[in-house]
Amino acid sequence: MHRDTLLIFARAPRLGAVKRRLARGIGAMAALRFYRAQLAAVAQTAAREGRWDVRLATTPPGARAPWPLRLPGIPQGHGDLGARLDRTTRAHPGRVVVIGSDIPGITAADIRAAFRALGRADAVFGPAEDGGYWLVGLSARRPARPFAKVRWSTEHALADTLANFVGRRIALLRTLRDVDTAEDLAALAAAPRPLAGLPRLQAGRPTGKKGRGKAKRRRGR
Repeated sequence: MHRDTLLIFARAPRLGAVKRRLARGIGAMAALRFYRAQLAAVAQTAAREGRWDVRLATTPPGARAPWPLRLPGIPQGHGDLGARLDRTTRAHPGRVVVIGSDIPGITAADIRAAFRALGRADAVFGPAEDGGYWLVGLSARRPARPFAKVRWSTEHALADTLANFVGRRIALLRTLRDVDTAEDLAALAAAPRPLAGLPRLQAGRPTGKKGRGKAKRRRGR
């Protein structure tokens, strides 16, 4: 019997290479700090349980970076997101769950719920507010091409993926908001119970020393 596997999809945390849309709103350094913090938090949450094997699925190929917790790594390989998801999940024929690293609200309970759902369902998805998904899990009873013909990075991503599972048993987890833009970050920070560790924003920019200096110069004009 195969042991359950959790894959954390991650990009090498390098300045200018991660969260580029977010960086346009808060600056490249603040976006990198956010990404590093979220990747570390997700890795710690995943590794703490001990109920599943955790692998860091990394891109770009051959990237050297300060990965969190020194988790065992596997390359995502080349191709679009669908090709990389297909390649890495095929390497784990048992129950496998894939999560990203830009969902501040993800918890160990979410991951447990995903594996629990795969006891009955052929696949499980964690829907995102923007029409994508923050988690996908597959059982051994998966279609041959689960990620074919998906319009990635659009509001159609989840619907397109579900079209590959017609006639299969599907489970859905709670809907969460991923962080792609400064607006996403501001919405999470303004929530009734904001998550710890989010960068503070001021007029769409980080409130670090550089941001405060600019604000002072504007007020002095």
